[in-house]
Amino acid sequence: MPLKANLQREWRFLRGLNRTLARVKSIAPDSANLICDDLQEAVDKWRDRTAMTFEGRTLSYAELDAIANRFAHWGKGLNLRRGQTVALFMPNRLEYFAVWYGLSKIGVVTALINNQLSGQALAHCLNISGAAQVVVDAETSPVFEAARTLLEKPMQQWILGPAHGEQRDLVQALKSCSQLPPDRSVREDVRAHDTALYIFTSGTTGLPKAARITHVRAQLYMRGFAGATGSKASDRIYVALPLYHATGGLCALGAAFLNGGSVFLRKKFSATHFWREAIEEGCTMFVYIGELCRYLVNQPPSDAETGHKIRMAFGNGLRPDIWPTMKQRFRIPEILEFYGSTEGNVSMFNFDGREGAIGRAPRWLRKRFNVRLVQFDVETETPVRGIGGLCVEARPGQIGECIGQIGGDARSEYTGYVDKAASEKKVLHDVFEKGDRWFATGDLMKTDADGYFYFVDRIGDTFRWKGENVSTNEVAERLQGCRGVLEALVYGVAVAGAEGKAGMAGLVVGPDFDITTFGEHVAQDIPAYAQPVFVRTLPQIDTTGTFKARKMDLVADGFDPGKIKGPLFFHDPKKGYVKITKGVFEKLSAGAMKL
Repeated sequence: MPLKANLQREWRFLRGLNRTLARVKSIAPDSANLICDDLQEAVDKWRDRTAMTFEGRTLSYAELDAIANRFAHWGKGLNLRRGQTVALFMPNRLEYFAVWYGLSKIGVVTALINNQLSGQALAHCLNISGAAQVVVDAETSPVFEAARTLLEKPMQQWILGPAHGEQRDLVQALKSCSQLPPDRSVREDVRAHDTALYIFTSGTTGLPKAARITHVRAQLYMRGFAGATGSKASDRIYVALPLYHATGGLCALGAAFLNGGSVFLRKKFSATHFWREAIEEGCTMFVYIGELCRYLVNQPPSDAETGHKIRMAFGNGLRPDIWPTMKQRFRIPEILEFYGSTEGNVSMFNFDGREGAIGRAPRWLRKRFNVRLVQFDVETETPVRGIGGLCVEARPGQIGECIGQIGGDARSEYTGYVDKAASEKKVLHDVFEKGDRWFATGDLMKTDADGYFYFVDRIGDTFRWKGENVSTNEVAERLQGCRGVLEALVYGVAVAGAEGKAGMAGLVVGPDFDITTFGEHVAQDIPAYAQPVFVRTLPQIDTTGTFKARKMDLVADGFDPGKIKGPLFFHDPKKGYVKITKGVFEKLSAGAMKL
């Protein structure tokens, strides 16, 4: 890289890093300054400025704070005390943020329940939250009612809408509550290391777990993104991600509110309305996660996609194949990709926009970062242990598990889950020296000589076939370059008589998809061991509310034509991809066909 370009890259990196560190350096676990105090300071500074717009209604900072204060006094009226929990089970709406912001003013914890859940999964989250009160609206109330018999203890339902039966009318109850902030004395014994929120994992491989978000972690999210994005009071952020998730509910809101900016909030993401609304609302930034950007790229071209004033998109999970298209087609000057886990202590930013990288920790600043990669055995799903039983650090270019050293300061503390046993399972002991403790992210990555980190796959998704490790993430990216393939999902399936797992691809395809052409592309572009043995087409890829693919049901279906509706193919070594008939399936199941 030419010297000038290299210096510019380092300048952008250091500018972003210093901006972020400046906002988080004063955060301390034993401080009496809580996340609600950070937000109250913003309210006091920008009372009359626009804070949030949702479905045609706009609130100023002062008006949003007044709603939050009503929720605080409502909680006081119920005699809720420090550490007790209220469950919040609603879609995005104007009051959502105000609920947990207000309850934090009296030291009460809010459990942010995924509004896409129902039945056993919903009851599980409500049960582990320990809440005795749940806030719902007209949309989620029937879903809660259907799961009520699965609850371990009675839960009072408060509805933002007309109340029926045993429901309590929250709208009416709030009318009698003060709009003034509660006295700080009600939380005088609360410290920043105490819990502010419960945010739940996506549950893509089992029931969700409740991550404990302390005031410290909420401050790191909100202050960190207020610094990292470089947002200003003039910025307006388009938020279509669910507010029950940290990226939308903390990172994006922090970038806006702690710098005096505003939020355009949408109930749910719509690719068809996105650019037009961004223009109409004067948005200058937007937050993304997972496949949201791919949905935009898959839309037909329009004038609106370049008529906006978006100067930055920030988020995580932007696939490398989509990255340049996002910048060039939509004319977005800056993309800020980051990496972090809700429950963990590892966070990184790609401040200078290296395409495909999720963050950077250069070797000359190693001591400023608690992140490392350790060599990993995919078959045993454990880190490689070397001399003396210690882990072995992965070299640049070598795939390893990302881990974060656990310490006592705000940036390296590990708060884990409500379930202590589940929390401990994520901790590695005696990693580089006896007695040290590291958080295991469960993510496989690799680095380059410049210290950039590249996501490879989730542990458990990567599998072994023909003696080689297969990254489902990397294979899916290659498949999406094939004509007619709109979306691709790759996973491993067990086959009788074969060691390891065989690759299987679930494809969402267009009218120009042809299995023969697909096979030719696979043969030319993907190593033999990584080529999908089985292929099925899907009407759509089911995802969580945060756009993470649900693989469990697909893995359970395997390659059984009795379970799968729609085209299903097997890669015959001589004929290429052929349809799986009942007879072919029986031979495969008996281990009688060569793979």
